[in-house]
Amino acid sequence: MTPLMKFNQLKEKDIHLQLETITTLLGRLGNPQNDYPTVHVGGTNGKGSVAALVAAMLREGGWTVGLYTSPHLVDQRERIRIDGRMIDGKAFTACGKMLERHMPADTTYFEFMTAAAFLYFSRKKVDIAVIEVGLGGRLDATNVLCPEVTVITNISREHACFLGGKIDDIAREKAGILKKGGDLVTGVSQKTVRFLLEKICGERGCRFYRLGKAFRVRSSVPGKFIYQGGHMTIRDLSLSLAGRHQRQNAALALCAVEILGTKGFPVDEEAIRRGLREASWPGRLEVLRRHPAVVVDGAHNPAAISVLVQALREEFQYDRLGFVFGVLGDKDYRTMVKRIQSVADWVIFTRPGNERALDPEVLRRLVPEGFPVRVIEDPGEACREAMKEAGPGDLVCIAGSLYLAGDMYRLFRRTER
Repeated sequence: MTPLMKFNQLKEKDIHLQLETITTLLGRLGNPQNDYPTVHVGGTNGKGSVAALVAAMLREGGWTVGLYTSPHLVDQRERIRIDGRMIDGKAFTACGKMLERHMPADTTYFEFMTAAAFLYFSRKKVDIAVIEVGLGGRLDATNVLCPEVTVITNISREHACFLGGKIDDIAREKAGILKKGGDLVTGVSQKTVRFLLEKICGERGCRFYRLGKAFRVRSSVPGKFIYQGGHMTIRDLSLSLAGRHQRQNAALALCAVEILGTKGFPVDEEAIRRGLREASWPGRLEVLRRHPAVVVDGAHNPAAISVLVQALREEFQYDRLGFVFGVLGDKDYRTMVKRIQSVADWVIFTRPGNERALDPEVLRRLVPEGFPVRVIEDPGEACREAMKEAGPGDLVCIAGSLYLAGDMYRLFRRTER
């Protein structure tokens, strides 16, 4: 069996949150994650965007930057990047062969990918790596780092079966990535969560930087914003990522970069501006087609759907709004359906290409009789039917899962050939 065949079989394994396996595997590899400084980014929503923005600014500042994110949209190699370029097939296979010789029998897909990223970044001698948490924090496979900066974007209810049903339980799990004497940058807004994070920072001797207090962001002229941090103020910034919420993500990234500047990774103002303008993070409020307008967004929990709905109202003009919606079964899909139904003129429910996807018939039963709704199991067919349904001035939004976003990328790539 080849390394990649064995790797593909790992996809069948269930999620199990523990650090013993990844610690053993990395130890056998010589602990490559300790060969370079890191930024560790966790939270409920926006962590991928923040990671991409931090990496882009550092790259524009002249540093060689590794970036590890999840999940991928089309190709698993998207998860592992250096200076914006994903790991090539030859290097990925080489990492796979090395891992195969050292993997414990219970290694999961995510643990394999995490170890591959850490090994690749070490081999390529990156200056610094930006690492996104997978699930939770305390027991996530990425939580073997001693980062220069830790970011927790925000916290809301998700993955209750793994993280607990109460917001404080979830916050404790996500705060598990914070190490003694570290720096925490956060955008949390709930008072109870904020007090909890401040308490944990006090116990661990960490510095606490909160959006709205230690640093701020506000709109200036149309399409631009101002960042005010502890040591720098930058005006008339522009951002490649759409949506007001991305300005808050940019503020977190800017604060992280500002702190890194005091730790040997300076980035000048022009590099910061270029990084924000040129950062790419696919599948987040991204326009795939203009006529009719088709937007894809990876919103996969109620908080993200609420942000998406607000962004659609503020960023787009349309006559009617239709949704193609598919979700995984472990999400709070009932609340998500209520929120999209409150703004949608019609909805098509579908099934994302993942074994944990929810049966769309379950979603149909949540919609009151009389509301225009259809079930089309195949995501590609659902999208084609949505585009037929849409008039010239309408907008189609595809949301509910990053796996569904990946399905759309594959569809549009085939269409454009």
